[in-house]
Amino acid sequence: MEKTLLEMRNITKRFGKVTALKDVNLQVRQGEVHALVGENGAGKSTLMNVLSGIYPYGSYEGDIVFDGETCQFEKIKDSEAKGIVIIHQELALVPYLSIAENMFLGNERTASYSNKVVDWPRTAQRARELLDLVGLHEDPRTLIKDIGVGKQQLVEIAKAIAKNVRLLILDEPTASLNETDSQQLLDLIAKFRDQGMTSIIISHKLNEISYIANSITVIRDGSTIETLDNEKHDVSEARIIAGMVGRALTDRFPHRDTKPSDEVLMEVKNWSVTHPLNSERKVCDDVSIKIHKGEVVGLSGLMGAGRTELAKSVFGHSYGVDIQGQVFLRGKEVHLNSVQKAIDEGLAYVTEDRKGDGLLLAQSITFNTTLANLEEVSNHSVLDNDKEVIVAEDYRKQLNTKTPSVAQLVGNLSGGNQQKVLLAKWMFAHPDVLILDEPTRGIDVGAKYEIYCIINELVAQGKGVLMISSELPEILGMCDRVYVMNEGRIVAEMPRAEASQESIMSAILKSSSAH
Repeated sequence: MEKTLLEMRNITKRFGKVTALKDVNLQVRQGEVHALVGENGAGKSTLMNVLSGIYPYGSYEGDIVFDGETCQFEKIKDSEAKGIVIIHQELALVPYLSIAENMFLGNERTASYSNKVVDWPRTAQRARELLDLVGLHEDPRTLIKDIGVGKQQLVEIAKAIAKNVRLLILDEPTASLNETDSQQLLDLIAKFRDQGMTSIIISHKLNEISYIANSITVIRDGSTIETLDNEKHDVSEARIIAGMVGRALTDRFPHRDTKPSDEVLMEVKNWSVTHPLNSERKVCDDVSIKIHKGEVVGLSGLMGAGRTELAKSVFGHSYGVDIQGQVFLRGKEVHLNSVQKAIDEGLAYVTEDRKGDGLLLAQSITFNTTLANLEEVSNHSVLDNDKEVIVAEDYRKQLNTKTPSVAQLVGNLSGGNQQKVLLAKWMFAHPDVLILDEPTRGIDVGAKYEIYCIINELVAQGKGVLMISSELPEILGMCDRVYVMNEGRIVAEMPRAEASQESIMSAILKSSSAH
C-alpha cells in the first residue's frame, strides 16, 4: 500500500483577488482511505474540483501526477477516463429517471449494431450486478425520487464503479444520513479499500474520520498544515481539531450561565398530522411539548421519526394535512395556519435544507438577511436599501460571518457562513421561539462552536429554542431538556442530567418493540 497513486504538487487557485488555495500538496497512497479535513472555506472542495477537472488545467498553478503520469484535465470526462470519480455533497441524480438510467447517464451501455441505441437488457443486467456489489436491494427500474438519501448515496457509488473507478472522491458522503446509514456506507468504503480501491473522503464528522481513514491531511486557510498517519498513531479528534482551527478547542460546547425560567413560552398540545400523500399514515400522533423562556429543548430521534414534520406543521401548517391540536404562545392559544401568521406570532423555523428552502443562493447576504421582516426596512411599502445594508452589516458583525461584503452572493459562501446568514434572517424577524432543524449539519467544528454561542446568546435574551439534531453529542451538549420522538410519537422526556446516548437510544428501541 506504499505506492503513491496521486500527488498534487504546489496547487494554487485564485478567484479574482481571493487566493483559495496556496501551494497545497497532497499525497495519496494506493489502496488507502485518505481523509481531507478543514474548516468550511479552507479549500477542501476547491482542491478536489481542481483534481477532477471542474476547474480545468490553466485555471490553477501546480501539477497533478496520477499513477506516475502528469495530468492536465480540461473537463470531468478527462479525469473520469483515468478512473478519478467525484461524488459531490449535493447528489447529481435525476429524480424522475430510474436507478439504472441514472447509473449509466453519459456512460450508456449501447447496442452492438449502433452506439446511438441503448441496450436496455444489458443496462438492467449490469445495474443489478453493481447494486448487489454496493448492497442495495432495489429494482433498477425504481425511480430515484422513490428511494431515501442513504440509498441514493449507494446509487452514486454504483454509478462511480460503472466508470471503472480507481480513485473515488466523496465530499461529505454522510452529511444527510442517519447513524445506521452512515455506518453502512463507511463499512462499504472499507470493504472496497480492502479490495484495492483508493478513496479520498471529505467530512466534518471527526469520529467517522478516525474510524475509517488511514491518513488525514489537514487544510487551513487554503494551505496544507500537515498529514497525519492514523494507522501508526491512532490520531485523536482533539489533535485533528487543533490542526483545523489552529488552536486546541478544549470544549466543544460553550458554557451557558443562564438558567431556563419557569414561564412556558410555547406549548404544543395533542398535535396530530397526516402524511400529505398517505391518508393512512400519521406522521405526528398526539404530540405534546413545552418550551420555557430561556430554554434549549432538544428533539431527538432517528431519521423518519417525524421531527421535521412536527416542526413544519406547527410553523404555519407548512407540512401535512388534517392537522389537529393546539398551540399556545405566552399562555394564549394561537392559530398558526399560515407561515406569515407564525412569523407575526413570534415563531421562526430554521430549515435543515438551507440551500433548497432556507436561502436564495443567487441573491446577496443583504437580500437574504431582511427577507423575513421586510416591513422593518421599508418606508410606506418601499424598500429602503440603505436600511437593508445597515441591518445586514450589523448581523454580519454579530454573527462573525466571514465575507468581503454583505453584497456577496450567498451561494459563494461556505456552508458555515451560509448557516449564519440563515440564522440572521430569522433573528431579524425578532422571534420569541426559534425552531432550529439540524442547525450545524455539514459545517465544521469551529463554525459549530460559533453557532452554539449564538444559541446561548438567544436564550440569554429570554428566547426559547427547539433544537432538532441527529447528532446525539450535540443534543446532550446543548439542551436543558430532551424529548425523544419515534414513529410520530413522543416516547420519552428527560432533563439534561438524565439524558445520555444510552437512555435516548433505549427509549427509541423500547417504543419500537412496543408497536
